[in-house]
Amino acid sequence: MEKGKKQIRVWTDGCFDMMHFGHANALRQAKLLGDYLVVGVHSDEDILKHKGPTVMNEEERYLAVAACKWVDEVVKAAPYVTELAVMDKYNCDICVHGDDIVVSADGVDTYHKVKEAGRFRTVPRTEGVSTTALVGRMLLMTKDHHTTHDADKSALHHGTFTKQIGELAQGGLPKSSPYTGVSHFLPSSRKIVQFSEGRDPTPDDIIVYADGGFDLFHVGHIDFLKRAKELGTYLIVGVNPDKVINEKKGWGYPVMNLHERVLSVLSCRYVDEVIIGAPWSLTEQIIKNHNIKIVVHGTVFDYGNNQEDAHLDVSVYEVPKKLGIYREIKSPRGITTSDVVNRVIDNYKKFQERNRKKEAKEIQHIQQSSTQ
Repeated sequence: MEKGKKQIRVWTDGCFDMMHFGHANALRQAKLLGDYLVVGVHSDEDILKHKGPTVMNEEERYLAVAACKWVDEVVKAAPYVTELAVMDKYNCDICVHGDDIVVSADGVDTYHKVKEAGRFRTVPRTEGVSTTALVGRMLLMTKDHHTTHDADKSALHHGTFTKQIGELAQGGLPKSSPYTGVSHFLPSSRKIVQFSEGRDPTPDDIIVYADGGFDLFHVGHIDFLKRAKELGTYLIVGVNPDKVINEKKGWGYPVMNLHERVLSVLSCRYVDEVIIGAPWSLTEQIIKNHNIKIVVHGTVFDYGNNQEDAHLDVSVYEVPKKLGIYREIKSPRGITTSDVVNRVIDNYKKFQERNRKKEAKEIQHIQQSSTQ
């Protein structure tokens, strides 16, 4: 920020359940509209009242938001309906949110007070991902979203979304909400560049390498990467391809495809660089090319539907062990991607009903807006 220039403080808020790259992209865009980003995170109690049950509890959600590299400050238990008094308490000039619809339990626009005050700004929603969509994937547990899927299939869904928006523009009312549904992410090199805004390693850096699937990027991953970064000054993360994860974890995994998982990892403040589609077994050539000094792995193993193989394949880190650069980090949390999936499946009916209610409220709001 230029000397003497007033600092623009930006407020944004939300549930941030299963903090994914769509959330991170919204936060990135919000930060671009100012200098300091304050993020309000709603409590479990408020979300249950207005939206339905969460997959991740509020403490997990607070930690996940705080780990996003574009966030400067987190406000816990922020009100579900955004209050000007809360924004003023944190000296925020504007409130930013995506251009999708957010309504309270009684169908009221949660940003109506901020909009009336002229302090509301919107940023484009990241198409193809939402917590609702991820929950839908877990309830279905298919492989349609993997990076080997037919590109035309994703394009078809994208076209359906555009068609629904077009119907609204022409005065038509959709039978389903264009904001809720199981969709697919269409990756672009521009998005990866936007998320990669980091620095190059210097000759003096102690480069640490960690790898894995990092599916449904959660607080277990975040805490592990934080500890890995503490062992050096530059952290490279290898993200394994979909085919490898599917072979190792079985049917339905990974829940998020490679590009989605890469963006989630890149949004983490502890990560400096990502190797996209990293091999399952680390080679000496990779270690040499990236000047890696330390290779780390956690103590918690997650083999999804193949729990009989729930142990570390000793050959995976054979090379770094031989070179004397392998370190094992005690995983700070026991949570795994399978645990997150099981939270959803164990509460199948609750989450199915949550998705249905959310879509119904969005359609009702669209209908009411069209008559005004």
